[in-house]
Amino acid sequence: MIPELVACLDRTMAFIFDQLDDLTDNEMILQPRGFPNHAAWTVGHIVYSCQAMAVELGIKSWLPEDWESDFGQGSTPGKVMSDRLRKTLLLPALKDSSRRLRAALLEMKEGDMADPLPDEKSRKALPTKGHALVQIIAAHTAYHAGQLAAWRRAIDRRPSGLFL
Repeated sequence: MIPELVACLDRTMAFIFDQLDDLTDNEMILQPRGFPNHAAWTVGHIVYSCQAMAVELGIKSWLPEDWESDFGQGSTPGKVMSDRLRKTLLLPALKDSSRRLRAALLEMKEGDMADPLPDEKSRKALPTKGHALVQIIAAHTAYHAGQLAAWRRAIDRRPSGLFL
């Protein structure tokens, strides 16, 4: 299951980068009607989610502490400081976070997937590391990738890339 999760992460991240490649900083923060999250916030949120999952796998956190309040669960785009929304900061952070999560995955053994999730608050919904990894990589990150594709069309940009 680990090779499949790594491949899913790689494909999803490639799709996300395709969605953002031709956008400017100003476009990254457009909020068309019906889209509460702009692309910059969505990317920051994915970065934070990669770190949160990597921490569950034993990797030391690396993002600034306020990244959670800007991009964690319950945050909103309107409260994020503008310099943190620059594409030149977000895309390298996304690349780094996905690389770290990928490396943590590759260090795992298949049997580790059955280990209890260290975060006790999340353990009721996601009892094992395997449950959390499938949720974060296959569902959560892909969900936000789809949001980016729909958001892109809402700002009158042509579709970019193919998500398989």
